[in-house]
Amino acid sequence: MKSLLLVLLLAVAATAQPQVNYPLGPDSQPQAGVPKGTVTKLKLEPGRIYPGTPHDYAIYVPAQYDANKPTPFMIFLDGSGALGDGVRVPVVFDNLIAKGDLPPLIGIFVDPGVLPVASEVTQMNRFNRINEYDSLDDRYSRFLIEELIPEVAKKYNLSKDPNDRALYGVSTGATGAFMAAWHRPDQFRRVMTFIGSFVNFRGADSLPARIRRSEPRPIRIFMQDGKNDLNSYAGKWIQQNESMAAALEFMGYDVKLVVGEEGHNMRHGGAVMPEALRWLWREYPKPIEVREPPVPTFPRPPQAANANPNAPRPQMPPGGIRGAVYAIVSLDKPWQQVGETYKSVASPAADKDGNVYFADPASNRIYKSDANGKVTLFKENTNGATALRVGADGRLYASQLARKRIVSYGASGDEKAVASNVEANDLALSAKGEIYFVDTAHRTINLLDSKGKSRVVSNCENILKPTAITLSPDQSLLNVADGNTKFTWNYQVAPDGSLVNGEPFHRLEMPEMSWMSGVEGLTVDSIGHLYATSALGIQVCEQIGRCAQLLNKPEAGTTPIANIAFGGPARDWLYVTQGTKLFRRQVKRTGVTAWEPVKPPRPGL
Repeated sequence: MKSLLLVLLLAVAATAQPQVNYPLGPDSQPQAGVPKGTVTKLKLEPGRIYPGTPHDYAIYVPAQYDANKPTPFMIFLDGSGALGDGVRVPVVFDNLIAKGDLPPLIGIFVDPGVLPVASEVTQMNRFNRINEYDSLDDRYSRFLIEELIPEVAKKYNLSKDPNDRALYGVSTGATGAFMAAWHRPDQFRRVMTFIGSFVNFRGADSLPARIRRSEPRPIRIFMQDGKNDLNSYAGKWIQQNESMAAALEFMGYDVKLVVGEEGHNMRHGGAVMPEALRWLWREYPKPIEVREPPVPTFPRPPQAANANPNAPRPQMPPGGIRGAVYAIVSLDKPWQQVGETYKSVASPAADKDGNVYFADPASNRIYKSDANGKVTLFKENTNGATALRVGADGRLYASQLARKRIVSYGASGDEKAVASNVEANDLALSAKGEIYFVDTAHRTINLLDSKGKSRVVSNCENILKPTAITLSPDQSLLNVADGNTKFTWNYQVAPDGSLVNGEPFHRLEMPEMSWMSGVEGLTVDSIGHLYATSALGIQVCEQIGRCAQLLNKPEAGTTPIANIAFGGPARDWLYVTQGTKLFRRQVKRTGVTAWEPVKPPRPGL
């Protein structure tokens, strides 16, 4: 079914905008002697992602299709429009495939869902287009990956290589196509957007800022818009497309924005479709990879008359304003899995030599990973020990929630009870031998002093779900994660260990489909930046509270990351847990230890 909303929107826009002559070129015209593909129209029955809602779709199969070979494919949102006479994607495919400008592609043309009603005479359908395309969550990517693609793959040999998979969207569909690749670059790496509505219908106006602080994904993006595109309560289309393209370029993406004179229609888009496809699939099958943005040069300041005119221009320091995410990570140092897949994984913690301990509470075990990533069993029968931390005394501390104890282990694995009748979900250890611990169930932060006496130091009146804690590098402040809200709280540590002057301080980015931040782990580096695990990835907040970077999760998808720590001999490896796996990545920052407080530098404002 053709999207009624899209047709009406484009029709109204067409009457309001000036006519510009953008004829369809030879590649959009049927050519004699060119092998013709076939188009078959089908219906996808309702699935889990959009309950009760079927989707009309069509499949283009090129004449050169070989069922014995995995075939690249391209999914077109608002598929009926792409099949129509104004765009003629099947004709363009025929011509470009015949010329060798495109590999033999299967085209999947899917329309947004429409919820059926008992009687269209007396009842109104629910039109799912905006819900599917304009949302910033991962539902539409899951719909494609879990429902549409497997259905098509029952009959056709579809490639599983993300470099062989492309997405196309027009208007609101542009947001849908971009977000599907953004969430799942392990599945889609080519995106085309035409007259994209990256405006504030459902928050897409925030995407440029999100792109600028997020670790780049391996995605290539072709964008088209018109100078006379819409200007509405949600924003101005051309400005948002330019802002998106600028953000993508800033972060090193392979992006191209082509701007015409038209409004919110496909006259210009239809005319440039062949060249857009050539650009998107150029150099195929060369993989699409992340590119680090170049370090720019500053304009040369005024110089004396006798200054050397050939002197090099000053450059932005590495990790400066441009590509700030690369002040932390490097392209050539990706995530590595440590060990195997376990029943559970929790709480990485480094000792004085940089070895990293981690718990498998479901198996009642603690493991030890050395500097080379070799894993050995450290301790069995741990009573579900978790929340590992290494203290100034060199012992490994842990919480046994089921037994309501905090214990410590020596180098040989000997266990010693440290505190009883306590519920500790996370620990933070100081150089004085003190232990702060968070009791999530009772919403308290507690202090276990060096003499073993425990007391409540914060009732967390304004924290809905305290989940994780970490001290600042100099141990003068304690950060407390709220798993339910966007803020991490920051308390000053008084001379007697009490917590005072608490504020909602670090502001995190929130997931689209949840009112909970989901933060389960915190750590800090030597310059005072806070690292928080979240549904969006690792959020890195500046010392002054702003979220500056978003580091990618080790594995794309919905599996959350939980715990985080610095490790390695130089404390320059970042360890995180995701699902039942432990990962590590060498970074350009260094962590701090409980036994060596470090005063961080004064932050820039």
